[in-house]
Amino acid sequence: MKPRIPYTKPSITELEVRYATDAAANGWGEHCYDYILRFEEAFKTHLGVGYAIATSSCTGALHMGMAALDIGPGDEVIMADTNWIASAAPIVHLGAKPVFVDILPDSWCLDPALVEQAITPRTKAILAVHLYGNLCAMDELLTLGERHGIPVIEDAAEAIGSVYHGRRAGSMGRFGAFSFHGTKTLTTGEGGMFVTNDADLYEWVLTLSNHGRARGQTKQFWPDVVGFKYKMSNIQAAIGCAQLERINELVNRKREILAYYKARLERLSGVKMNPEPPGTINGAWMPTVVFDHSLGIAREMLQAVFAEENIDARVFFYPLSGLPPFEKNNINPLATSIPERAVNLPSYHDMTIVEQDMVISPLLNITKSIVKCQ
Repeated sequence: MKPRIPYTKPSITELEVRYATDAAANGWGEHCYDYILRFEEAFKTHLGVGYAIATSSCTGALHMGMAALDIGPGDEVIMADTNWIASAAPIVHLGAKPVFVDILPDSWCLDPALVEQAITPRTKAILAVHLYGNLCAMDELLTLGERHGIPVIEDAAEAIGSVYHGRRAGSMGRFGAFSFHGTKTLTTGEGGMFVTNDADLYEWVLTLSNHGRARGQTKQFWPDVVGFKYKMSNIQAAIGCAQLERINELVNRKREILAYYKARLERLSGVKMNPEPPGTINGAWMPTVVFDHSLGIAREMLQAVFAEENIDARVFFYPLSGLPPFEKNNINPLATSIPERAVNLPSYHDMTIVEQDMVISPLLNITKSIVKCQ
């Protein structure tokens, strides 16, 4: 059997090991938050925001932020139909309803025109998820939000390193949320970050993140409200500190991998990959190839050829509206059709050109064979 090519893996060096070891040996008692505070401070500086709270996941950051915005029963949150369920889950847990709209054909992120059509008196927020490193049309979405008095939330779980006209992904909305899952460009194993420029929102989320205990509360074990427990551990934060010191290296390597895929594959007619519009930087978390309808290349064909070559590739996210937890009350054409003819490609920091060529080869072969038959 050919050597396995994983779809991703983290980049861990001696620096991460050294920081994590230090946290494990010394990060207790009065030092139990040292790396957490250091990570939060460094991350907000990197992002250019006023406030940051390290969390156990991006989902937890979204949950607390939405709760702080008083999203609840009877409310609606508009989001793209193409997403992982983690973005929609906090909405449901709060008793609100996710409203799924179709995506743009190039970025695969939510379509601002359809967002505006979906706004009702019950709309409480717009959730802009930057998919696979691709950026949402933030100017249009922020203008919509301002016009209708609706906050725009950024789910930047997949967009560390992405930049929209000089502003980093996650820094533009009412609040942003990041993921540091083991598959992400910057990882803490599991983990996330809540970020905002809103001082009042920060204080409220800080209270919610600590079982409802306000920062100024002097009584021990005295919560002011019922909160959450979505804290990151000090050891995780230590790994995050090391990763953040290497962030430019990590992002640049992912971008190099995407650039090589694009150079080899986008020369083929009917093949598109992650876009990078003028004035933006794509953080290139997950290289993705989408085939035109006319080629007749289906997801199952791609899965079969990769399985034969022992290549671990991911399917493009299914539309959330078609999943069992949600009512299938509408069909969004692009969110439905694109996953049927797309695949995520392997990308990891020590990936070699030889390994990338091994991924590219079956895609070239299947495309050429189909074109020859047409």
